Amino acid sequence: MNTSTLPRFRDATMPRSADGLGRGAVLAVLVHLLLIVAIAFSVNWRAHVPEGVTAELWSAVPQIAAPRAVSPPPTPAPAPAPEVKRPAPEPKATPESPPIADAQIAIEKAKREAAKREAAEREEQRQLALRREQQKAEGQKLEAQRAEAKQQELQRQKAQREKALAEAQEAEDRRKKELAEKARKEEATLVAQREAYLKRMQGQANATGDADSTGTAARTSGPSSSYAGRIKARIKPNIVFTDSVSGNPLATVEVRCASDGTITSRKLVRSSGNDAWDDAVLRAIDKTETLPRDTDGRVPPIMQIEFKPRD
Repeated sequence: MNTSTLPRFRDATMPRSADGLGRGAVLAVLVHLLLIVAIAFSVNWRAHVPEGVTAELWSAVPQIAAPRAVSPPPTPAPAPAPEVKRPAPEPKATPESPPIADAQIAIEKAKREAAKREAAEREEQRQLALRREQQKAEGQKLEAQRAEAKQQELQRQKAQREKALAEAQEAEDRRKKELAEKARKEEATLVAQREAYLKRMQGQANATGDADSTGTAARTSGPSSSYAGRIKARIKPNIVFTDSVSGNPLATVEVRCASDGTITSRKLVRSSGNDAWDDAVLRAIDKTETLPRDTDGRVPPIMQIEFKPRD
């Protein structure tokens, strides 16, 4: 059967001819342009991307498959119906935002990380402040130790100065005492020398000694050799002693006289060991009252006279 002479018609279930490919390509390009425009206006073109937000993009565009080819029925085909253009399916919009659950997880994660960073920063600040406090305390302690050492050094230096001053003062006092003692001795020596010189001068003016005499007095003060016998001869008759005595005990008496020989006092200087003899001697001196003058007409002011019972 020659189908060329049949009127041209196309069943809707029959595959399209090759001349419809250009129209499909145009429609595909138009759909992609619309998709790009929709994405451009729906996406928020901010300068920064929100933290923890992810987006999933579907790049494939759903397409509808062409109908399968069907063999023409054996019966004559009916008159072709006018061709009806089928509208192209509208493309489905691609999801532009991530699921809410994923975004919330990302936000919570970001919050936890921020909290960790803040806690780490706070801990670092706390550690830094603690180190500063420790350094400050150590500095204050070191400063206190330095001040205490300085104070001790000042006290030590002060004690050394005081000790040195005390030693210098003691040395000065010793020197002054030595000088004073030396001056006193020199003064005493000068006084003694002056007095001796004056006595010597006076003695030479009124001296009565021999030319070869070495004395310094105006005259010889010692009694003559016979004066002691004359004194005993004056006192001994006044001794009254009747007791017997063994041996010949010696009693020494110191007698003080006036210039005319009057006895002013007597004192037992050395006892004989016999009280009766000592008392007899003292009573005899009291009874004598006056002693004779020496050959020069003088009476010595002080004399020590010895008495023995058997003399």
